[in-house]
Amino acid sequence: MNGRVEVLDSKAILVLVVLCASWGLQQVAIKIANVGISPVLQAGIRSAGAAMLVWIWMVIRRKAFLNKDGTFWWGIGAGLLFSAEFILIYWGLQFTVASRAVIFLYTSPFIVALGAQLFIPGESLRKTQVAGLCCAFCGVFAAVGESLQSPSVRMLIGDGMLVGAAVFWGATTVLIKAGPLSRISPSKTLLYQLSVSAMILPLGSLCMHESGVVQITPVIAGSLIYQSVWIAFITYLAWFWLVKKYPASRLASFTFLTPLFGVIAGGVLLDEPITAMLLLSLTLVAIGIYLVNRPFGE
Repeated sequence: MNGRVEVLDSKAILVLVVLCASWGLQQVAIKIANVGISPVLQAGIRSAGAAMLVWIWMVIRRKAFLNKDGTFWWGIGAGLLFSAEFILIYWGLQFTVASRAVIFLYTSPFIVALGAQLFIPGESLRKTQVAGLCCAFCGVFAAVGESLQSPSVRMLIGDGMLVGAAVFWGATTVLIKAGPLSRISPSKTLLYQLSVSAMILPLGSLCMHESGVVQITPVIAGSLIYQSVWIAFITYLAWFWLVKKYPASRLASFTFLTPLFGVIAGGVLLDEPITAMLLLSLTLVAIGIYLVNRPFGE
């Protein structure tokens, strides 16, 4: 069973909250770095830098990464899904606004829940847990849902891309959990995805005719380092450790916190508005997470 745990313990919950807060802050870091580095290329640079760090980490810890363990094509598949997710996110943001993008991207936990039902034995959700996912999604909707009014055709195209990104994000989690990647070290799983995306994302940037690197300032460099070292190396490594150990659908419910942390970070660091609706959103998300992770029988 690879030490699999059926419920999230306090350590897992603490790690998840830190991860979601970090990913929310990443939204601010991306906006800052966008001034000097185009988004998809920025993601590619991030992947390349983090891949090097993971490789060094594995060498230091003497973790095998060239051994034949039957995961090569699974790893390539996970890397392609990972790359497609980020290309669609950044491409879609050229057509729609960020607040709409958040709503459609965070349909991903439903993809994970459905995939878990179909492909991961023992991870079917009860009605209460499905209600919890819906409640948490309503929390995200309450925070940014006003942007759904009167969409243009251009926005609908972007919305469709973000739904596609959500599908790829959820599919990546299910692929890792359901296949042989769940039996290898989290660092090798992450190295697969970072290595593939480090090659694919710069090509995607070229195809999208992005401007590339326009300027580098200490703040932009700091934002890129934060994304490479903390986000793509440390937090993703922690996430894949969690995916290996805990039920995927329970983990996915916590990701609803990420856009709310992003709203908070935008308000604190970029002086973006924080409304009373955010408190309602946080409450709904908290209730939803509780329902998804409530022990059976309570």
